[in-house]
Amino acid sequence: KSEVARDVIARIGAVYAIEERIRGTAAETRRRVRQAESRPLMEALKARLLEVRGEISGQSSLAKAINYTLGHWDGLVAFLDDGRIDVDTNTVERSMRPIGLGRKNALFAGSAAGGRDWAILASLIQSARLNGVDPFTYVADVLERMVSGAVKANALDRLLPWTWKAERDSAGDGEESQAA
Repeated sequence: KSEVARDVIARIGAVYAIEERIRGTAAETRRRVRQAESRPLMEALKARLLEVRGEISGQSSLAKAINYTLGHWDGLVAFLDDGRIDVDTNTVERSMRPIGLGRKNALFAGSAAGGRDWAILASLIQSARLNGVDPFTYVADVLERMVSGAVKANALDRLLPWTWKAERDSAGDGEESQAA
């Protein structure tokens, strides 16, 4: 409802407009555009937040929101220096939603170790989906390669979804690894 809040939202909206324009480009391209266009906007936003904080009561809800934002500033602007990082965590949060919705099922994991195993498997499946890999094909192949000894214990990182997909794509099997 405040003018300051509307101003902050408009500034963040400008950053999101830049992100929309560069979505899908190479990480280095995203980093360069962010350095040139988004960094000045974020620096101006921080200056504005500091200015407003100095003008209002430290007990107000706006001051608390500003302090929270400034307290997490390094994480908030991490996307500026790394083109691989998204501006927000929405993609990750959306991928976690089914896990949260299914958490009652995890109550039947049987033990702490079962719960841990459940979490590992769910993370791998969601990572496969995020990397455009069919989870069933991925898990079946990974289990087969582990059981057969095709991948040794000291090389399990080769079985992470993004590495697994890259290996299959370079071998010409990329079509099978794509999500249906």
